[in-house]
Amino acid sequence: MVGPQVKRQAVDVLKEERGFGITRACGLVGISRSLYGYRSRRTACTGLRDRICELAGEKRRYGYRRIHILLRREGWQVNRKRTYRLYREAGLAVRRRKRKRIGLFERKPLPKPSAVNRSWSMDFVADGLIDGRKLRCLVIVDDYSRECLVLEVDTSITGRRVAAVLDRLGDLRGLPLSITVDHGPEFEGQVLDAWAYERGVRLNFIRPGKPVENAYVESFNGRFRDECLNEHWFVTVRATHLAPE
Repeated sequence: MVGPQVKRQAVDVLKEERGFGITRACGLVGISRSLYGYRSRRTACTGLRDRICELAGEKRRYGYRRIHILLRREGWQVNRKRTYRLYREAGLAVRRRKRKRIGLFERKPLPKPSAVNRSWSMDFVADGLIDGRKLRCLVIVDDYSRECLVLEVDTSITGRRVAAVLDRLGDLRGLPLSITVDHGPEFEGQVLDAWAYERGVRLNFIRPGKPVENAYVESFNGRFRDECLNEHWFVTVRATHLAPE
């Protein structure tokens, strides 16, 4: 499809080389005289475009929507449409990573959370340090708000450590009615079972091999791995836990 700028250039060629009038030249090209005479009044936006490129370089897994939020936080008076236009004009796009194909399975609808702090989801994410040591991250997410409540990071996390993290979190905001988990040994062990019984928290175990039934925390894990773990090399574990911003 030929753009307006190319059609204006064609009208100029007909005027200069063939001596046609504006009306006749526009008619042959297929544009109106008003469109031929239109000139954009948009500002150059050079500084904004440069800042978008800088942010895209710093946050390689951020699309234009999240870059737009960062721009607004910095004080840029720009709407999302302009951010998108400049983002595309700069040739920026988040590279899609290929997902592993999985077979067909019976879908089980997730229970919809009704309020904040009513149900949580919990899971582990594995990675490694630069020296080859294993790194484990305990992730706890509120199902309703999708907020990551805690990221507990260490080379090894036992069931007793999981219970201690939950107690610490309970002191800060109270405990939920239920926590959805998989069948990992830290979650199936006697320590967490006793902890849940004493505090009146129900542990909802998903079916074996069905991580989609723990979709709230799995969704966060995917973004966490994509935007953080896959983008950095870790030299050491500096603290026992990382608090989300």
